[in-house]
Amino acid sequence: FIWDGDNTYGGKFVTNPSGGLLSKGHPLGATGLAQCTELVWQLRGQAEQRQVEGARTALQHNLGLGGACVITMYQRS
Repeated sequence: FIWDGDNTYGGKFVTNPSGGLLSKGHPLGATGLAQCTELVWQLRGQAEQRQVEGARTALQHNLGLGGACVITMYQRS
């Protein structure tokens, strides 16, 4: 998957086009919102140079302290 480039631009499943949360300084408390914002920008075609062409579906997952686990799927209509 990775060796074939399927996880990057032009691949089947582009992963972290924004650089992920480490590129944002891991904003504690705003982690989920930062993920949500990036995915909405991608689906609206507003992600500028990070744009994944033809993005129609996006998956967000977030793990927190204790038992906090959130998985959200977004889809363009």
